[in-house]
Amino acid sequence: MATERWLAARRREVLPIPYFHVVFTLPHALNPLAQSHPRLIYRLLFQAAASTLTRFGRDPRHLGGDIGVTAVLHTWGQTLTQHVHVHCVVTGGALASDGARWIPARPGFLFPVRALAKVFRGRYLAGLQRAVDRGELHLTGGLAALAEPAVFTAWLAELRQSPWVVYCKPPFAGPEHVLAYLGRYTHRVALSNDRLLAVADGRVRFRWRDYADGDRVKVMELDVDEFLRRFLLHVVPDGFVRIRHFGLLANRRRATALAQCRALLAQPAPPCAPPESARDMMLRLTGLDIQRCPVCQQGQLRQVERLAPAPPAWDTS
Repeated sequence: MATERWLAARRREVLPIPYFHVVFTLPHALNPLAQSHPRLIYRLLFQAAASTLTRFGRDPRHLGGDIGVTAVLHTWGQTLTQHVHVHCVVTGGALASDGARWIPARPGFLFPVRALAKVFRGRYLAGLQRAVDRGELHLTGGLAALAEPAVFTAWLAELRQSPWVVYCKPPFAGPEHVLAYLGRYTHRVALSNDRLLAVADGRVRFRWRDYADGDRVKVMELDVDEFLRRFLLHVVPDGFVRIRHFGLLANRRRATALAQCRALLAQPAPPCAPPESARDMMLRLTGLDIQRCPVCQQGQLRQVERLAPAPPAWDTS
């Protein structure tokens, strides 16, 4: 239900324009830092990806205006290994700085991918260097060697020389396709229940899709300890926001900016439908009536009394 409500809100923001699906991926050399400093590493990923996109959007050689970006953090691959990346749904055009016109992107093209990757790499590593200068990185254990300034500088130099991966192409089936894809991952972590096949004798079996082998579905079996280790890699810090909006879709300006875009694109404002109840939503999504008795399937459940939870045993108030 949380996913469906999120998707409904995003659909109300969709403009009658092409949208692009852009993915920024961190090199695996940063995985140890993501494990020891997840809040910092993920925050820098959002900042570097968003600032890279907005810079290209404002560049008059490309669009010359403000674009809209919805970004969702993913930290996993199909086999639950660490694969830190952020998916972005980006408007295929920009609002001019004076708000007087809509600037469409070229058909089938947003920004040059290699240039995006270079700017993203530079911005991310600059942010990482600033974090070190401010004392935000505490390098201990297996990362203790990087605490030496010369070693850390050499390590950053290696990262600057390696290619970083940015993927960008228009969604084949329009923005609804990308929103539906992202919706599968916005309110869950790493592995859906329907991929789990068995838990027995200290082993866990689950399905995964091998994209390198023609998208074939395969089965992986792991020791319980290894399965839990991989799964826990993807639990984000408390309070960390995995879905963020930038540019035209930033929270502080979204309503005004979208209204201006709709006026320029001659798109009427979406109708203000009343909020859907939990019962109606579940009935629409699953065909189940949550107020029908699960035993006899005939009677309707009704609230008789609300029971407050008992206080914890250590609560002496």
